[in-house]
Amino acid sequence: MVDEATENAYVPFVVNRGLSYFADTIMYANELNKVANTDKKLQYHYLINTIVPRKRFSKWAKKHEDSDIELVMNNYNYSYEKAAQVLSLLTKRQLEELKNKNNKGGIR
Repeated sequence: MVDEATENAYVPFVVNRGLSYFADTIMYANELNKVANTDKKLQYHYLINTIVPRKRFSKWAKKHEDSDIELVMNNYNYSYEKAAQVLSLLTKRQLEELKNKNNKGGIR
C-alpha cells in the first residue's frame, strides 16, 4: 500500500519527463500526456501499477549555453530561438566584430 505523502509528492510533469528517457516506459508517459487533466492520484496509481520496477538511471538533458547566442541576444534584443537563427547567418568576421564591440575591457 502506498502512503498519502508519496501520492501528494507526485508531480506529473517531472515524472513523465523522467519516464520519457527509457524505451520501456516512454509509452506510459505518452499516454499520461494525452490525458494530462486527469486527477494526479489516478495518474499515480496507473503508473505504480503498470510499470515494472527496475533500476533506471539517466542524466537529465540540459540546454547547452552558447556565449555566441547570448551575444546576439543582448546585441539585437532577440529571443533565444531568433538569435540561434541569426547566428547561423553571421560570418566569423561579423561575430568577432560583435565581440569586440561588446568588449568592456578588464580580465576575462
